[in-house]
Amino acid sequence: MKILSKAEIVTAEKVLLKHLPRSFKVYGYLRAINKDRPTVVEVLVDSWPEFKVIICRSKCENESVGKTRKKVSYYCTDENALRKMLVDADVIDWSTYFIIGDSHHLLPEQEVPSQVASRISSLDLSHVDLVNKTWKFGGDEKGYSSITNLITNFPSCCITDEHGQPVSWILLYDYCAMGLLYTLPEHRGKGHAKVLISTMARRLIAEGFPVYCFIEEDNTLSYKAFTNLGFIEDPTYRAAWLEFNF
Repeated sequence: MKILSKAEIVTAEKVLLKHLPRSFKVYGYLRAINKDRPTVVEVLVDSWPEFKVIICRSKCENESVGKTRKKVSYYCTDENALRKMLVDADVIDWSTYFIIGDSHHLLPEQEVPSQVASRISSLDLSHVDLVNKTWKFGGDEKGYSSITNLITNFPSCCITDEHGQPVSWILLYDYCAMGLLYTLPEHRGKGHAKVLISTMARRLIAEGFPVYCFIEEDNTLSYKAFTNLGFIEDPTYRAAWLEFNF
């Protein structure tokens, strides 16, 4: 096992680029690190420079992660090598909360309607509470902290009303996937989501970020919105988030 240095993470990103879309989630983390975005993860491999398993895990010493909540994401080309790393007590602390995820990718194309262009902007810290209250995984202090980090350090996009208040928005997770797409109920049915997806996708491409997202299998509205814009699904691959409580 080896923890990669910043220079080695640059090399690893180039390797994972050849394995898209299955490597997208770990690739997203590495891409963010290499663009000097704040991170709470460290990157491990089973061997170097050739590797079969690459894992992003929360830095245990970082207080912002919390002592009982850690994240783990991985990509592997050899399940036996992955199994060996995951059962190694030095790699994962199995007594803590963690998330494991691979990926499922989409790629977009679409022009933004000119009539709403003047109402498109980025979120700022005054909007954290609103986003946190409407996020299905938020609503608490941890959600507030996570959203503050995302708005501060990653691209975001919103459509505002006549008073300059966000009515629809989309953010970028710290592993560079688009997410937290939401429109206030009274402003739905106006095509805001499609405008935001298209605008954010073009911005990510311009800034050198990957363009992909995760969609829950029962979220047919989001699935339709993305695919109608030209995003492509890989039907052979699915993401998975696992939570363990001991």
